Amino acid sequence: MNNLKKELFRKSIHICSAFVPLLLHFFYWLTIGLLIFAVLFYILTEILRLKGKRVPLITFITETASRDRDKGKIVLGPVFLVLGILLAALILPEMYGAIGIFALAFGDGCASLFGKWIGKHKIIKSSSKTLEGSLACFTAVFISSFLVSKRPVLSLLEALFVTLIEFFSIGNFDNLIIPLAGGSFFLILNYFF
Repeated sequence: MNNLKKELFRKSIHICSAFVPLLLHFFYWLTIGLLIFAVLFYILTEILRLKGKRVPLITFITETASRDRDKGKIVLGPVFLVLGILLAALILPEMYGAIGIFALAFGDGCASLFGKWIGKHKIIKSSSKTLEGSLACFTAVFISSFLVSKRPVLSLLEALFVTLIEFFSIGNFDNLIIPLAGGSFFLILNYFF
């Protein structure tokens, strides 16, 4: 699978996480329970995969979506993705949790896809981050934050903040940090402005 197709597959999982705020709104505790179950079940399937036992569909998805750096070890991206969403949902008020989850789903997803698809201008020579990817992240976070909050100036600041997190993130830690930090930042901005 070429890099763009693999990244499209990986980030489609991120983008699907944008449905979580809707599920949380209508079925909060059921959704929390399902997220906890999903992360525990995934960890179990990863342990089995490393022992050579395949779990239909889950093992296929993991192997298809994993990066070269993940070979031979537990793929932590999905774990951090679910934990980041869980933390945002459990700690933040609904609107701010949604803003943080959307920042992960759309901002991080678009950054990677656009960076790999049309990214030509590396921001730092030794980095894989591109100007095009960062602009896509900024735009996606601004639009999603604005649609939730109707606060254009705060949405611009949120977009800048999340884009900086995404740019400086290492490995899969952005999956854990973006939902909670992005939602918390917007909450703080809303409190002061």
